[in-house]
Amino acid sequence: MRKSVAKKDKFGLFHLTWPIFLEFFLFMLMGLADTFMLSAVSDDAVAGVGTANQYIQIAILLLGVVGTGASIIVAQYIGARRFEDATKIAALSVTLNLIVGIVISILFIIFSNKLMEMMNLQGDVLVFAQNYLTIVGGFLFLQAIITSVSAIIRVRGWTQQAMYVSLGMNIVHVILNYAFIFGKFGFPEMGAEGAAWSSVISRALAAIVFMWILTQALEIRVKRKDFVTWSKEYVAKILRIGIPSALEQVLYQIAQVILLYYVTFLGAESLAARQYAMNVSMFIYLFALALGTGTAILVGRYVGAGEEEKAYNQVWFSVRAALGVTLVMVGFVTLFRYQLMGLFTDNPEIIELGANVLVLSILLEMGRAVNITILNSLRASGDATFPVKIGFVSMICISLTAGYFFVFIMDLGLVGVWLAIAVDEWIRAIAVLLRWKSRKWERYAIIAAVQS
Repeated sequence: MRKSVAKKDKFGLFHLTWPIFLEFFLFMLMGLADTFMLSAVSDDAVAGVGTANQYIQIAILLLGVVGTGASIIVAQYIGARRFEDATKIAALSVTLNLIVGIVISILFIIFSNKLMEMMNLQGDVLVFAQNYLTIVGGFLFLQAIITSVSAIIRVRGWTQQAMYVSLGMNIVHVILNYAFIFGKFGFPEMGAEGAAWSSVISRALAAIVFMWILTQALEIRVKRKDFVTWSKEYVAKILRIGIPSALEQVLYQIAQVILLYYVTFLGAESLAARQYAMNVSMFIYLFALALGTGTAILVGRYVGAGEEEKAYNQVWFSVRAALGVTLVMVGFVTLFRYQLMGLFTDNPEIIELGANVLVLSILLEMGRAVNITILNSLRASGDATFPVKIGFVSMICISLTAGYFFVFIMDLGLVGVWLAIAVDEWIRAIAVLLRWKSRKWERYAIIAAVQS
């Protein structure tokens, strides 16, 4: 009989979630700082950087193949008190992700110009996007280290340490943004390129600190040989969870890129409004994202310890909490949508376009809150393939078709894109609710597979 996770660990959902919330908040501030500071340069710079970041986000999700898979397995092994296995998988995941990150960085350096030309960008918007993608994408291997290590130390329960690193990274990022974008402290004025170099330097410093933390975090300390010791068994387990987890996220980002492609036909004002509105929207679902991550850590440990009933009940509690906080945030954003858009630009057309889509938050964000919470828990339980299946149907087949219909047939413009995203979120929300209620996820535990 395994010992109860609750008896061994002295932290619960709140202990895990509030540092994760602040960490994600700070991470989002990096993107917001770029958008806010670049808006002082030009709306074209914002549109170009926002478009380039769609590819960056897809690449980061590819890095999640290893990071997500390893973190889920480590959580289940910790729950089963198998600490040596947890340490070896953690070290191996860092090496694997670094290799993947180097390959992705090389591809961005070679193909960044072509990728941006494919997005129907023109003039200054195209130049800004190409330069930003070459620099940030070329150093994305730094994010590979951050992705792996931060996921591992979070499932260990060291969420506060991850938060502190994010805080330091953001302070450095904002200071360097100010210096590089506007040419302060003796640096040349670099505009969008300055924002790119600021991101690279702050990530490099964060990666170094995260690696040091990893050597301290696990019950059995990581040794140098663990980073270069190959294990087919561990790699297979990482990929079993990681590939479908990342594929589901990649499908989401592909859908977002295609919807963004629709927006390019609406003009530079719609592109800028989309970027500003998305920055505001991120703060609506931020709590659900943090809560979903914290819940997934507990679910992984509960499943590893054979306490499926605790995992089942924990998710329902988290869903109710996520919906409640999301509703409050939606009310705030809806009430102050014009003022929030006005923080980024004084262009009345862009403000109006952004405010019009933000009013749809009540429709979109409630479904997204359910999705974020339950999808994370399904992956943590080992049930990683179901989100891919429902994601392909909903995001690719239904959402993109609906988006084309709303934008080009119904002529709803940017509002049509938001409606298409809302359709997808609610279809998947209903599907994952039914999946969790069915308890079919209980048959996919990694530890059960190991012991059989």
